[in-house]
Amino acid sequence: MNYKRLVLGFGLLVTIYMMLLAWNEDYGQQSRSQKPTNDNTASQYGNESTISTIPQSTSVNGEEAPDFIPEIAVSISPKTQSQIQSDQDRFIYITTDVLQVTIDKIGGDIVSVSLPDYPVSLDMPDKPFSLVDPMNDYSAQTGLIGPSGTDTRESRPTFSSQLNNYTMDNSGTLSVELAFEQKSGARIVKEFNFTASDYLIDIIYRIQNSTDQDWSGAIYGQIKRDSRQPQGLTGNAMMMQPFVGGATRTEETSYNKLEFDEIEESSFTATYIGGYMALVQHYFVSAFVPDPLVKHNYQARKLSGKDTFIFGFTSPLWVVPVGAQDSQAMGFYVGPKDQYRLRELADGLDLTIDYGFLWWLAQPIFWLLTKIQEHISSNWGVAIMLLTLCVKSALYPLSAASYRSMAKMRKLQPELLRLREQFGDDKQKLSKAMMELYKKGGANPLGGCLPMLLQMPVFLALYWVLMESVELRQAPFILWIDDLAAMDPYFVLPILMGISMYFVTAMQPVPADPMQAKIFKWMPILFTFLFVWFPAGLVLYWLVNNVISLGQQWYVTRQIESGQ
Repeated sequence: MNYKRLVLGFGLLVTIYMMLLAWNEDYGQQSRSQKPTNDNTASQYGNESTISTIPQSTSVNGEEAPDFIPEIAVSISPKTQSQIQSDQDRFIYITTDVLQVTIDKIGGDIVSVSLPDYPVSLDMPDKPFSLVDPMNDYSAQTGLIGPSGTDTRESRPTFSSQLNNYTMDNSGTLSVELAFEQKSGARIVKEFNFTASDYLIDIIYRIQNSTDQDWSGAIYGQIKRDSRQPQGLTGNAMMMQPFVGGATRTEETSYNKLEFDEIEESSFTATYIGGYMALVQHYFVSAFVPDPLVKHNYQARKLSGKDTFIFGFTSPLWVVPVGAQDSQAMGFYVGPKDQYRLRELADGLDLTIDYGFLWWLAQPIFWLLTKIQEHISSNWGVAIMLLTLCVKSALYPLSAASYRSMAKMRKLQPELLRLREQFGDDKQKLSKAMMELYKKGGANPLGGCLPMLLQMPVFLALYWVLMESVELRQAPFILWIDDLAAMDPYFVLPILMGISMYFVTAMQPVPADPMQAKIFKWMPILFTFLFVWFPAGLVLYWLVNNVISLGQQWYVTRQIESGQ
């Protein structure tokens, strides 16, 4: 039996099976039931009546989880996005170099965020991707609750601002202040701070207590969204929908997924110092990052009778003495999954770029890939090719040993056929004779497996890098390949990969067993069909890998034949 081929084939099949399982876990979600939508119900922000949610109670020491999501009636009715944009008195529009933000003066919530550097699709390059999208009942709510808080079951504050339109200038910073005077005389200022080329919004609450009593309350932040897939999402390779759901840190792990189905069955609650609460979707994330030195209450749950989910936090009670001023801040990141920026904001937030169980291998692969793209070639396809060359060069000593083993096995093929004819069906004697022949010829039937199997984790890790890294979203290569993270629309790369795989297998020893020979003869065709559905960047990696393998094997074989 050709053990090398058996182990290699098994390794390839196991790798692809694991990829399919992992894909199904994170990308195989089918859209949940779609609630009816039309032009009159596209958004929940208007002028008459709908439901909003805020946390209602907190504790002084932050030890107890609050009653997190009661419902409050607000004078808001459904309106279309165009109607929202025409309501100049109610909404504040903010433009920076990387963000287009809409803030509702009622509550001071962020109700829309678009990313001009990230088009919706290659077919609509001038239409920015909408991350916080009213079409998904998506908003980022912040406020003050507690004894002196501004947000209650009955109402939310209506803030005032100097302008309704703000645009960042050449200074590279922009500050937008919203003000509200409480009946008690306390002045509340809600400040949104923006920095050029940054997707982090610093939200600062300032309290000026001009009353005759201590002011007490607590800040909260929560992301509200339905469970449907983002508008306009059509899936990617293999035509499956990517994961959409919550994520947070726990005492046990830095990254804990909060799936809609699980939250619907059982709410999530936790209390810990620092942390984050995020809403994750393919390539993008929004996340609240509160004070890293304070213990906060975190919770996620579904509203009763509604396809609306809340992912948020509440901070401990905040007391501002009579005549004093004080402030508290939180961060709200809303943008692409930039793992280096996310790592700076909170421990574990960078893990929202989910590389699976091979994250420890995927992260250095991504680092090397980005360095190649930054310093050698700006084309991501060329960077993938050069990355493949680096991997093959690093594995060459092992690969050379594999090729030498295969060359020795090829020389022993006539003897192996003679032994098979000699011993016939006596498998015990045949196996013993084959082992003696391998020992005499200095061949190891498993000697070529190790370098091949070592490539499987690299292959799988690169798969996740290509699928999860926003840097490769809509990244072009050449000619018809305008998105390396999507499948090749004309199947050229999979066909070339299949041809290269045919030549790779042709250079290996022919199995003595007829059934094995048939199986491995059809393997290039089988893998060509499977690779049709994989991202073009991944197929490109495997194609270049095969071509380099052919060159290396030819070189080693020539050395052996010449007696070197």
